[in-house]
Amino acid sequence: MSVLTLIFAAAALAAPLPEADILGQADARIEKHRKGDIVLRLANNGRLPPPGLHVRIRQTRHAFLFGCNIFKLGTCGSPEANAAYEKHYAALLNYATLPFYWWGYEKERGKPDYDKTKVMTDWCAAHNVMTKGHPLAWNYFDPKWLPGDQQEVLRLQLERIEECSRRFAGQIDIWDVVNEATHYDRGECKKNSPKLSKVIRNMGVGPFVRAAFEAARKGNPKATLVINDYAVGNEYAAKVIDELVDDEGKPMYDIIGIQSHQHGGPWPTTKIWEVCERFARYGKPLHFTETTFLSGELGWDLAKQRQKADPKFKWASTPEGEKRQAEEVMRFYTVLFSHPAVEAITWWDFTDYHSWQGAPAGLIREDMTPKPAYEELMKRIKGTWWTTETVATVEGNGEVRFRGFLGDYTVTTADLGGFSDRPLSGDFSIGKTNQGPIEVDLAFIP
Repeated sequence: MSVLTLIFAAAALAAPLPEADILGQADARIEKHRKGDIVLRLANNGRLPPPGLHVRIRQTRHAFLFGCNIFKLGTCGSPEANAAYEKHYAALLNYATLPFYWWGYEKERGKPDYDKTKVMTDWCAAHNVMTKGHPLAWNYFDPKWLPGDQQEVLRLQLERIEECSRRFAGQIDIWDVVNEATHYDRGECKKNSPKLSKVIRNMGVGPFVRAAFEAARKGNPKATLVINDYAVGNEYAAKVIDELVDDEGKPMYDIIGIQSHQHGGPWPTTKIWEVCERFARYGKPLHFTETTFLSGELGWDLAKQRQKADPKFKWASTPEGEKRQAEEVMRFYTVLFSHPAVEAITWWDFTDYHSWQGAPAGLIREDMTPKPAYEELMKRIKGTWWTTETVATVEGNGEVRFRGFLGDYTVTTADLGGFSDRPLSGDFSIGKTNQGPIEVDLAFIP
């Protein structure tokens, strides 16, 4: 057993932090970990603005990634529905997961659906939304055209990983490389994906995930690579994460991905915190890659039973369910946003329209109107957790002191003060590691 596995197991036995402390101290942790004090040093072609000049500082983007899959882009049933989907998505979120499920992405050998991906990456680029591809390898279904030879299946899988990461470099630079490797051999995978499942079984989980990450890194050496799983216990650590290291024992992954579908009911606050603490011990950022809270009846089994008894039954959103969903969403997001190791939360799905499992899981309804959960997230992401526009005063040496949430900003001269004959503007970012003044070159606004 590795040292990391021992640490992980010890963490599981440690006394959990009380729920009252987890929630009661959340705002203080957010203030500490999600904001920064910085000094800007402004200049225009080497000229320093005079002391007393006023500038306006406006946040334009979060450093934290608030995301969702964007699978329904352009396919919501009507131009009006598509427009509403895009409007609500762009208003709230800055991160998008794009589909790369091999069996659907490359239905015919040698003809992957790159054009559909380009539509999505172009839209995301136009709306300042960061992108992630999901997943490069997952033995949930075999592409129908896969050959029977095991070595050829492995070659095609690794070739596919490398090709996708190379082709979309600069457009998609974050990848879920291997999905759900911990329980790769569960019954539905062996039934639906016998060829890929056999490859993993013959190789072993460790060698397979290492080969997959090597291929992704070869395709795009600058990519951010994620290992993703729904398992949140010792198995994920021992079978996958501990195995995903190079010959020198260094991690081959950049991010640990954690799924958190909660169709059957919400995780307790203590479990949310415990999961964060356990995986944070690996020293890598955590991404909650697939998060679901329902706004209707809870439970897959119950819904399936109702559907079987009544073919007309629709797993629908309800007023009571929407109220519950909003409350649980804010509890969940508040805990995660307050934990220093977490850097992203991805919702699953954005709308109830053709949602996964037909569940009322969206932040917006089937008719594309926002649910209370969406509205509450908007109040936080673009309200409480967003730096409001600020007017600051230039001090000596062109310096401006400022505190704000980590992210991207624009600074604009609020008055000219004899410094310029028209307004000037410049961009800057606040990160976790900012040291010393941030140099901002002011230029005339076009």
